[in-house]
Amino acid sequence: MPAEAKVMTRNSEIWRFILRRLLGTIPLLIGVGVFTFVLVRVLPGDPAAYYATGPSVTNEDMAQVRTALGLDRPVIEQLVRYFRDIASGDLGRSLVTGQLVSRDLVERFPASFELTLVAMILALLIAIPLGIVAAIRAGSWIDHIVRLIGTLGVSMPAFVAGILLIFIFYFKLGIAPEPIDRIDPFMLKPPSVTGLMLFDSLIAGNLAAFSSAVGRLLLPALTMAIIVIAPLMRMTRASMIAVLGSDFIRTARAAGMNWWTVYVRYGLRNALLPVLTTIGLVISYQLGANVVVEKVFAWPGVGSYALNSLLATDYAPVQGYVLLMACVYVVINTSIDILYALVDPRIRVQ
Repeated sequence: MPAEAKVMTRNSEIWRFILRRLLGTIPLLIGVGVFTFVLVRVLPGDPAAYYATGPSVTNEDMAQVRTALGLDRPVIEQLVRYFRDIASGDLGRSLVTGQLVSRDLVERFPASFELTLVAMILALLIAIPLGIVAAIRAGSWIDHIVRLIGTLGVSMPAFVAGILLIFIFYFKLGIAPEPIDRIDPFMLKPPSVTGLMLFDSLIAGNLAAFSSAVGRLLLPALTMAIIVIAPLMRMTRASMIAVLGSDFIRTARAAGMNWWTVYVRYGLRNALLPVLTTIGLVISYQLGANVVVEKVFAWPGVGSYALNSLLATDYAPVQGYVLLMACVYVVINTSIDILYALVDPRIRVQ
């Protein structure tokens, strides 16, 4: 088969695989919508009671609210109306902020995304090299130190790591800024273009704002990175040890190839599938951990927003948060499946 025909066949296989995975997310998203619909109805109390506020609320007022919310209609009709509202972006209104939940989530999601993204980058930059080194020097004192670090990381909860970092770097050493907000409250924020403070500061050419944003992002991102470094590092080590015992690695060594070709180009690439699985799992774990980390560092993201709403029995934001995080989870896992196909051709053929 000519080279051009092989490339076209490969691209066709990849696009068919991607299309199948994207179509497969539709039932998952419908299931998420049904779950969030049921969530509000199994919570204690009448949902209408949270919207009919005031000191002199009567039964007639409650009935009017129930009619306005459609709670007096059959459940199937309520479910259809709920999906229609989701499709139009209507997730209800928050009683705490007084704004639409969709608007609150759009305003706060970039902060959570930026925190999770930086934490994941830090974790990968630390975990994968340590896992490779531990696999190459398996059984040595370097391997034992790396495994000890992994054990400590697994055993430390997110809130404990956050409090320790604040205590050491803010209270004791005084080299970290106070753990509040994304930027110095006395500094002018850059115009919002992407919603990501680091990028917006660079786009505006405001290096002072960029420096302040980095300083306030580092500790919470490091906290979230600490709790996922251990599983990433251990999976990289185990996968690399299995690959380094393969015949093609021994052949590459015998051929005198350099360490980058042997350990990274051939070794790491063939060890990536289990690592990609772990990355998908730890990102999903970070989506839950960011609630605690955002609360500890007073980070204005969707996690702290949902927690504050839950404490105030404001269920519409909680419902919107669950729906958003579930959709993000589906997108992440679909992306991991697509990366599988790009790394290993056998996946897309199957």
